[in-house]
Amino acid sequence: MATSSHGLWWETYTLIKPFRFRMLAAATLGITSGLSTTALLATLNLTLNAADGPNSHLIATFAGLCLLVMACSTLSNLIINYIGQHIILQLRQRLAKQVLLAPITQLEQFRSHRLIPVLVNDVGTISQFVLDIAPLIVSFTITVGCLSYLAYLSWQVLLLTLLTVAIGSFVQYLAHKFGKTYLDEARNATSDLQKLYETLSSAAKEFRIQRQRRFQMFFNQIPHTTQRICQANIHSTNIFISAGVFGSILFFLVISIAIVYQTLWPSVDKTMLSGFVLVMLYMKAPLEHMITTLPNITRAQVAFQRITKLSEQFLSPEPRLLTQAVGQSEEKDIDAHFPTEFSKLQLKGISYTFPAVENLSPFQLGPIDLNIHAGEIVFIVGENGCGKTTLIKLLLGLYSPQQGQILLNDKPVTDESLDDYRQLFTTIFSDYHLFEELIHGQDYLPEQALTYLQRMAIAHKVGIRDGAFTTTDLSTGQRKRLALVNAWLENRSILVFDEWAADQDPTFRRIFYTELLPDLKQIGKTIIVISHDDRYFTVADKLIQLDQGRIMEDTLVAL
Repeated sequence: MATSSHGLWWETYTLIKPFRFRMLAAATLGITSGLSTTALLATLNLTLNAADGPNSHLIATFAGLCLLVMACSTLSNLIINYIGQHIILQLRQRLAKQVLLAPITQLEQFRSHRLIPVLVNDVGTISQFVLDIAPLIVSFTITVGCLSYLAYLSWQVLLLTLLTVAIGSFVQYLAHKFGKTYLDEARNATSDLQKLYETLSSAAKEFRIQRQRRFQMFFNQIPHTTQRICQANIHSTNIFISAGVFGSILFFLVISIAIVYQTLWPSVDKTMLSGFVLVMLYMKAPLEHMITTLPNITRAQVAFQRITKLSEQFLSPEPRLLTQAVGQSEEKDIDAHFPTEFSKLQLKGISYTFPAVENLSPFQLGPIDLNIHAGEIVFIVGENGCGKTTLIKLLLGLYSPQQGQILLNDKPVTDESLDDYRQLFTTIFSDYHLFEELIHGQDYLPEQALTYLQRMAIAHKVGIRDGAFTTTDLSTGQRKRLALVNAWLENRSILVFDEWAADQDPTFRRIFYTELLPDLKQIGKTIIVISHDDRYFTVADKLIQLDQGRIMEDTLVAL
């Protein structure tokens, strides 16, 4: 959805509204500074053309106006800086909240290479735009004041100046219109470049092994994308520079006409002509400032467009994710809402269908009926793409089932209780994130956790200091072992492992299945494991076989 100029200023007003009184004060000071500058020019013109030379009154007036201009301009900029920084603070927090509350399905569709530039680059662009508001007010006020002074000197001179400003403004309008097209292209290409940079980092090993892909990336994809950004920025900047040069030529042309006019008709009032030339020369600076700010306004329009698109993408938030924390200062108060025990977890008629992609038949999971009892070890098995991870996401409440319901202790899990329900689980996904900080901020390791670190053969590498692990710079398999220790420290009722053993060597794979899982069961934990390790299926109390989105077997295999 395109953001119009009207939309840009409405968005700006929405951001400024909480600071409207400060903004009013800053605008008043800016206007005072602009009008004082105009009066300063008038005083200077009178001083230069006074028959008896400057007198003490004119000098005192000039000095007073200088002080007034500097004081008002400085205060206006200080207030605007305060407003601008707090607006960006609120905008960043608002965007972070939108991302945090966005449904998982929408986050998975938006992707990080499109999300990060919005959160970083576009917010910075809007920050620059907000900080430009005070200088814009001053420049606009000076321009209006100068035009008013020209009207006082001569209405003919005013008409000539207005004609000049009108022609220059029309050229700037065209520059804004055509320049925005190239700025849009540069912004789109920047998102593509972000994706390529992520690939450079994540695929560093593969690029060293695969020469053809390495050459394709460096000699084709990166040059093509960076060239798009370069050319788009060159075209947009050239348009704005050309418009600015045209405006300068127009101004000097008008001043030249005034000088020629005085040469041809010496009887013309010299005070009027000198005032005209003085005002035109001075007015050029604020006009050029407004002109050079136009690209920032255009970039802000593009940035608001991107942020609006992100907001529209996350139209179905989960507002209750943050409501429990309101008014609660201690984590234990928040944790008081968490369920700690359950006897039975049921999925009744659960189904979920993904949107169709490129005319392919959409993948459908379900309908699924599943019962999980406290203290069970449940394995979910099946071929790749059969729906195991999707089933886990439905079980965790990360995906909303399109049909059916989840029951906890025979009671339906509702939107109001969904967040509390999720707190039953600790998860280690195949694409997990390993947090360095411990969830409760312990500054020591419980004795049993030390035992786990030792059994995982990472106690010599990892400890806890200041409520965080001393390092997470470990091998892939070691990071997963540390994630398991972290999961144990969270002390939730149900532990979910998504192919945890896939990155482990045979020794630790055996330890995981034959020692750790039984130990966790013995202390009362319920364990759900996605696995392909058929030699260890006998460890499970229940084996769930999935095939093309449906349960084929639900068998008790161990007692």
